[in-house]
Formats: sequence, C-alpha cells, structure tokens
Amino acid sequence: MCGIVGLFLKDKSLTPQLGDLLSDMLITMTDRGPDSAGIAIYGTPRPGIAKITVQSARPGADFANLTAELSAAGLPATVTEKNTHAVIEIAADRRGDIRALLEKLRPSIRIMGAGESVEIFKEVGLPGDVVSRFGVRAMGGTHGIGHTRMATESAVTTLGAHPFSTGPDQCLVHNGSLSNHNNLRRTLVRSGMTFETDNDSEVAAAYLTAEMASGKDLGEALTGALDDLDGFFTFVVGTRTGFGVLRDPIACKPAVMAETDRYVAFGSEYRALVNLPDIEAARVWEPEPATVYFWDHEKAA
Repeated sequence: MCGIVGLFLKDKSLTPQLGDLLSDMLITMTDRGPDSAGIAIYGTPRPGIAKITVQSARPGADFANLTAELSAAGLPATVTEKNTHAVIEIAADRRGDIRALLEKLRPSIRIMGAGESVEIFKEVGLPGDVVSRFGVRAMGGTHGIGHTRMATESAVTTLGAHPFSTGPDQCLVHNGSLSNHNNLRRTLVRSGMTFETDNDSEVAAAYLTAEMASGKDLGEALTGALDDLDGFFTFVVGTRTGFGVLRDPIACKPAVMAETDRYVAFGSEYRALVNLPDIEAARVWEPEPATVYFWDHEKAA
C-alpha cells in the first residue's frame, strides 16, 4: 500500500502555489506509506540551461567546493544545496558530460533526475519531514507528482524511494506490483537502459523512457504498457510538459481524479484533494481500468 498524488496546473496564476498544494496532498497520504517519500516539481525551463538533482549521504563533504571543482574540470555550473540534495545547473549542451564527471569527482553522489525543468527530492522518512527538509512548499511550477511508500519489494533506501526518473524530464510514481519486471529489465538492459535499484517501479519508468525515446508521446507509451506490463499498477507519470495516469485492467489499487478549468489532480484517495482550490466545483471521478488519461501543456487537453 502506497500513496500517490499528482497535480497538473492549467491556470498559470496557480504556479507559485504548486509546491504548497502538492505538499498538502502528499502529507494527507502519510498513513499509506511510512517508509520513504518524494516529490517531483516541474518548473519553468530556463533557455539553454539543464538541471540535475543529486543526492548524497554526506552532503557536507560532497557539496563543498563542488562548483569550483566542476568549473576547474571544464564544466561551469551553479550548485544550489537543499539538505541532502543539490540542484546543479549547467549549459544544456553539456548535460551528457555531467554524469561521468560526477563519478570521478564525487563517486558517492547519486543522480535523482535531470532535464530542463524537473527537480526531484526523495528520502527515507515521512512526507511531512521530506517536504520540510527540502523546502518544497516554497517551490513553484507547472505540474508535479508525489509518493509515500510502504515497501513490499526491495530495500527501504533513498534510491528505492519514488519518483523514479530514467530519462530527461521523465519520472513515475507507482502503487502496485509488477510480476514480469525481471524479464522486462533484462530486455531493457540489452537495449542500453541502466538501473540503480531492484525496484519493479524503476523498470516501469525505464519502459516508458524507452518507448518515448522511440518517438511515442506519453499517452502512446502508457497505452503500450497495458500490453507489456503484467501485474497490479496505478501509475502517475510526468514529462517536461505532460502528465499521465494509468491503471491496470483489474484496477484494484485505489484512485480518484478531479478536474476544473484551473487544474487536473490525482490522489490515491479523495481526502488528498479536499483542500484544492474550488474542489467543490470540480468534476470528480474514478479513473477507468485500462484507460490512459493524458494532459500536455503543448497540446489540447
């Protein structure tokens, strides 16, 4: 049993409130998952700039002088520390260089996510603690997803927490369990994907990344997941401009959605949505089994 939430803003006037709204939604789901929690926030991209969110178990040592050392190694960067995480900003055309350089300079650092707009913060602990330590309430953005985990497979670690990000500006949160993740993992590894954990949810994220890398949009990739993924799942997925929801054909994991002219929201339970603006006027429904729900800021909803 895990708790997942998501919020896709249509009304730009709400963007300064995204972190605050999403934090309240996730904290309400605390009793669905006491092991770890995480949030992905999609902010407004800066032209020509890439962002990489990293985590360290020893941030005092790993983040000290990192800006200067990256610059000395030929990769000018800005490093903004946020507790055990840091957001590194570099020229977008140098994004491919950062992973190898970090492995050389700071081998204990782990990359949580990368892209033009996404920042991902996750740690072992309760949602309220995670929200507080990373200052999530003060973050603005266009959309975001969150997760609080009750571990049923794999270890309770920072890397095992959700969201999982396996491609630029892509991430996934999952409630459920996949039965064919080991076979699918082997197929994805042969195609060039890499994995940080044994978690089945990371396989789902990597599957969607591979499908979108082949030219599909998020909606098309989620449609393919209905044939290629076995097990019980409710997914909420984010891309740079998109937001998607999918439940398996049996749909035994709880889910509820709400939509107004200002936003689209998802929660494992309705109580995650009750404090959203104008929720009393929202269209509220339970997403259908085996049905893709997909919104994109660059396409008609």
